[in-house]
Amino acid sequence: MSEAIIPPLGVVPGIRLGTTMAGIRKAARPDLVVIQCESGTTAAAAFTQSHFAAAPVLVAKAHLARAEPRALVINTGFANAATGEGGQQDAYACCMALARELGCGPEEILPFSTGVIGERLPVAALVAGLPSAIASATEDGWLQAAHGIMTTDTVAKASAARLVLDDKLVRLVGIAKGSGMIHPNMATMLAFIGTDLSAPRTVLKAALDEAIRSTFNAISVDGDTSTNDAVIALATGKSGVRIDRSDGPVFARFVAVLETLCAELAHAIVRDGEGATKFVRVDVSGGRSHHECQVVANTIAQSPLVKTALFASDPNWGRILMAVGRSPIALDDPNRVTVTLNGLRVFTNGAVDPAYREEQGQKALAASDIVIGVDLGQGLEKATVFTCDLSYDYVRINGSYRT
Repeated sequence: MSEAIIPPLGVVPGIRLGTTMAGIRKAARPDLVVIQCESGTTAAAAFTQSHFAAAPVLVAKAHLARAEPRALVINTGFANAATGEGGQQDAYACCMALARELGCGPEEILPFSTGVIGERLPVAALVAGLPSAIASATEDGWLQAAHGIMTTDTVAKASAARLVLDDKLVRLVGIAKGSGMIHPNMATMLAFIGTDLSAPRTVLKAALDEAIRSTFNAISVDGDTSTNDAVIALATGKSGVRIDRSDGPVFARFVAVLETLCAELAHAIVRDGEGATKFVRVDVSGGRSHHECQVVANTIAQSPLVKTALFASDPNWGRILMAVGRSPIALDDPNRVTVTLNGLRVFTNGAVDPAYREEQGQKALAASDIVIGVDLGQGLEKATVFTCDLSYDYVRINGSYRT
């Protein structure tokens, strides 16, 4: 896949990013990022719900409970997950080292890692790279940082947005990484978002939670949730605009823009799914609740049989019915279910649609962007999940991930 063209991202006053090649796992590739934020910055985060949450997740949670961050340190190559007490000590040692460099407390440092699970983090290499990462820090270092957090990603993922509140410009910039081991269970990847808005942590957290619900929590590449998932928002307050409440029109406008930015990053992750050739939107409507629709959409999005048919552009709509049929919901009347492929109705009233023709289905699935529509016929709620196909390359990439 060719490198995505990312327009100029601009800056977020109060945030500086530095990226370096520390040789943490492989030589001559960016693998260490330090994001510095000025005093007064507030932070909100969401983390993986995996029972095997990685050491940096545990340390970051503990540090966030004690202080607002002054810096984030992110490494690739090693996830520092399933590494026991030693792994937490390694994560803390990295925080200590960066705190010494910046002259702040270790609890003001948040660590993040991505890479191979089950191997100890080479702390010495990471620490040795910190001075270079700090020295390279600039306000416009977002794109370099997006490259520096990549693992099996084929493209860097970054987005920016602006809005005017109280006659003042508010900036947002975000970067993310993710390609495999992607499924909604909080954040399903690493993402870092900065804004020069000012907000208490409770308000920023409310905005972030609302924004990720239909974005980072509505994507699936392979149905697997990482041990290291995290998304964090940093608000520097440099714009002079402050939001003190998690309701009202000003809050709603900010959330809408934040959600758009998160959607761009989340969709970029799906489009870069390991070996992916198609971007697929699964729309499920006619449910009794949003949760019911989301369960069905996720079942379709996770089905290997559905995903391989999509890769082959095979309009095997029976596989979609199979996924709906095994979804753990109460379905009042299967005969009320309808299925469409890019708007083409293929199933209705318990059988193939009388007007459907196989060549129409083949044409619909030959597109690189596909919409699967399912109406359950038993309510007014709906949900959307974004996914991709499952190709030969997914097996190749993951079969050789460590070797």
